[in-house]
Amino acid sequence: MAPDMQSTESVSTATFSETAGTFLRDFKFAARSLARTPGLAVTVALTLALGIGANAAIFTLVRGVLLRPLVNRDENRLIYIRQTARGIGDENSNFSVPEIRDLRESVKTVSEFGDFSTIGFSMFGLGEPREVRAGVVGGSYFEVMGLHPALGRLLDAHDDGPNAAGAVVLTYRFWTTALKSDPNVIGKHIRLDTRTATVVGVLEPSVPYPADTEIIANVVCSPHHLSATMVEGRVHRMTELFGRLAPGATIEQARAELTTAYSAMVASHSEAYPHNANFAIETRFLREQITSRARPILLILLAASALVFIIACSNVANLILARTVRREGELAIRAALGASTGALRRTLLAESLLLCVTGAAIGLATAKPLVAILARYASRFSVRAIDLTVDSSMLWVGALLAVIAAVLLAFVPRLPSAGSSHGINVASGSVRITGSTSRRLRVFAVTQIAASFVLLAGASMLVKTLLALQATQTPFDMRRVLAMNMPVMSYGKTPNEIINFYRETIRRISQLPGVDGVAQGTSIPWRDARIFGPGLGFTAEGHVKAGHDEDPRAQFRAVSPGFFSAVGVPLLEGRDFNEEDRRGGEPVVIISQSVAQRIFPGQDPLNRHIMWTDPVIKFIGVSPGPRRIVGVVADADDEHVVPEASLTVYHPFGQLPDTIVDDGVGLFGGRLFVHTRTDPYALVTPITHIVREMSVDQPLEHAATLEDIRAEVLTPDRLNTLVFGVFAAVALAIAVVGVAGVLAFSVSGRTREFGIRLALGSQPYHLLRSVIAEGAVMATLGVVAGAVLGFVLARLAGTYLLDISKPSALPVVASIVVLLLAAVVASALPAARAARVDVMEALRTE
Repeated sequence: MAPDMQSTESVSTATFSETAGTFLRDFKFAARSLARTPGLAVTVALTLALGIGANAAIFTLVRGVLLRPLVNRDENRLIYIRQTARGIGDENSNFSVPEIRDLRESVKTVSEFGDFSTIGFSMFGLGEPREVRAGVVGGSYFEVMGLHPALGRLLDAHDDGPNAAGAVVLTYRFWTTALKSDPNVIGKHIRLDTRTATVVGVLEPSVPYPADTEIIANVVCSPHHLSATMVEGRVHRMTELFGRLAPGATIEQARAELTTAYSAMVASHSEAYPHNANFAIETRFLREQITSRARPILLILLAASALVFIIACSNVANLILARTVRREGELAIRAALGASTGALRRTLLAESLLLCVTGAAIGLATAKPLVAILARYASRFSVRAIDLTVDSSMLWVGALLAVIAAVLLAFVPRLPSAGSSHGINVASGSVRITGSTSRRLRVFAVTQIAASFVLLAGASMLVKTLLALQATQTPFDMRRVLAMNMPVMSYGKTPNEIINFYRETIRRISQLPGVDGVAQGTSIPWRDARIFGPGLGFTAEGHVKAGHDEDPRAQFRAVSPGFFSAVGVPLLEGRDFNEEDRRGGEPVVIISQSVAQRIFPGQDPLNRHIMWTDPVIKFIGVSPGPRRIVGVVADADDEHVVPEASLTVYHPFGQLPDTIVDDGVGLFGGRLFVHTRTDPYALVTPITHIVREMSVDQPLEHAATLEDIRAEVLTPDRLNTLVFGVFAAVALAIAVVGVAGVLAFSVSGRTREFGIRLALGSQPYHLLRSVIAEGAVMATLGVVAGAVLGFVLARLAGTYLLDISKPSALPVVASIVVLLLAAVVASALPAARAARVDVMEALRTE
């Protein structure tokens, strides 16, 4: 090696060693310095731990749900295609088999299409009889989705067609939870309603989209999927559609070609696409579709955690700045003795790094359990959060935040130079707060209040929304009605035998002590929302449409006699269904009050007739003939948590057509309603015993009161309120401490001033009022800054997150009041200290 190169290398090594030694000495000095102020060190470390831990945990959650790759092969080519009809309030009307067939034949930028229909089965052969949610798919589905088996095989082209053998694939979660990862399940024969099938495989862990199902079956397992209803019904839309981009094709090209093909299809079959419904087709990457529901709440959560981090850093900056002011005598002496500004800054950086690294370590230790809690919270919005695990990314986030905080804190204070003491009495070391330092202290305090205001206003808005939802009255008897899933069991029975089975079941249950009424229906409120999407079109004798308006739409419900009294919905006019309303009898219906008011305004609707006009009815066997109205009941919106005007038409269960009872299980699942005068849950066991006595194969599951079902629906809103409420409470606490700290420090630095003012005749309450006014001014400035920040964030969120609504005045006003009161309370202790200043002691202060 050349001598000059050896010399350069030696110099570099020496420089590195000297730098490392300097930093090591700085860290040792910093450790000794912080050891002399343990209270400050602990406070700073814990405050930073709060900010860093929360951000690391939430970033882990965001990364796992929004950024983590899917297990699907070549996910960047996997797309989701949906059909919308926003004119009738349908964001995803799914596709029919003829529509999918047309798109397959005319679109070339999508190499393969996969279809998925969600349906319910009663399953027998794997333990207790149970109702399962299933996906029915074509043989290309798994190939299109790019998924693999964890055990056995998946469905393929050999499983297609009406002559194929029944085959099912278990989802990984169902296999591991319900079947305890039984490896011998492959090859077992099961029964799905009337059809038999063989378990051929277990799907690898993957995102269960579009529905969280227990099994995925081939088409032959569902008689409904083999019927003309499904195969030829263009308006019978119950299938989700996926696609895989052709090699070299972009999603923009696929989107354009799909739109063109769809427009041609609509033009060729205009009768299936009412103009007012505004049918359209949309295409997006599957990942975007999967995360679309979770994205807004997670991004807002990430913004909230960032605000907490800002508040924590501002609070710590105030503490560090106050400590530096108290040490300015020491720093000035070191500067006078020749210490450079860089050396002094290194000392502060070493202290900041020690504090921040300690805070990060504590924060990361608490972040792991926090991730588990947040994952359970986020699973309400995205199934991707269910199996979320902590990985090394959280460490990197924690380290990055620690470095950012350390650099910020090291460069917050102003440092003295050798030629200037900046107002410090070097001889005495007394504290003199300069105008620059005072402004910095107040800026950080105002920053805390501003960020706290944004969080507090958001949390207040959520609290207001939740309280409004909980206070909303429903037409149902919430506490005394027990609802249970009792799916229509059609194996080995004729339609009349099935109806008689349920009639006898209802009769026996009604004889139990404590039971006031029993009935059957097709939909449990809120749990089974949108069975028929936006409803079915209908008309009535004498009803005249305005212009080119479409027929009104109503929800189709089938119920047994006694249903309305069992669930607590009052009968307003006419009569209830009875045992005479059966097959072969006069077709009758009961309508909701909103139907009566809209179709027969100012008229008596009883004994008038309505007719279903929606083309879907011919696919489910419902006659379009006239049905006499025998009763009117109060509106009972069973879909929306906040009840709306509900257009509903009720059919007697005894007049359901054979096609519904035979192969419409997924559309008309049986639901049992029991009205009690005792504890509803105490009746679950005797009811189950009665059902099992009548048929050992009859599933009976998911028993809950209507009150608890509604509470379950409200869980996401309750969780939102809790999470953001905790964020707001923590932010408010830190901000209050920050304001109190700034004022306390200000009072300590103005002791001499207060003494002179008292000596000159100023009253103590004047000083008290002055300090409290300082706190109020800081709070006011913070609220104004927070309002501006909140407005900007709301506009930004509204651009990217379309579901964000503006807060009403009440939460904002309440947040302002809370912050101002908190600032006054925080100012009270320092203000009282200022009012109690000893005049003689203050005058001797130097």
